[in-house]
Amino acid sequence: MKTIKNPVQSEINIKKSQFICSLFPTKNKKESKEIIQKLNQQYSDATHNCTAYIVNDGEGFDDDGEPGGTAGKPMINVLRKNELHNVTAVVTRYFGGIKLGAGGLVRAYSKSVMEAIGEAEILEIEEYDVYKITFEYSDIKIVDNEVRNNNLESIEKEYSDKVTYCVVSKNNLDIEKIFEKYSGKVNVTFKNKQFLEKI
Repeated sequence: MKTIKNPVQSEINIKKSQFICSLFPTKNKKESKEIIQKLNQQYSDATHNCTAYIVNDGEGFDDDGEPGGTAGKPMINVLRKNELHNVTAVVTRYFGGIKLGAGGLVRAYSKSVMEAIGEAEILEIEEYDVYKITFEYSDIKIVDNEVRNNNLESIEKEYSDKVTYCVVSKNNLDIEKIFEKYSGKVNVTFKNKQFLEKI
């Protein structure tokens, strides 16, 4: 599986219509919807803002007023064909006065996404089991040592009344087993599965 490292934007013109494709790395539907909303506001004067996304908790697409199946679906198909995950694509179209027909639209929206992918930096990603480790501040040293010694990767750290790490193992080691000996001091729970940059 792959994803993109940073947001990219590319532009093509077909028969006087302008197609602007914006690609964003996104992990979940919430992030995708926020980006789509932001671009809808940014390009509120556009004829269409068509969308497609594939993220950890689902996928979806929208033709935004284009004839059914001519925009969002070809866009998501391009993402699938390129094995892209955790990505949101928005193609903004400014109509140039010449109708493209159903086939022409499919080609235009597909090409627009392909051009943007061509400009993106692609990263390899893998699905990992994410575990949540909660402990007292006094046990930071113990936990940090175990994380280091077992080659675990902390993907998130939160410091509130207690400390919480979200960690993954590149060999999918049993993280609960590693911290078993600290039972009562260190609480380990399985959080979810996530596609993350290859460790």
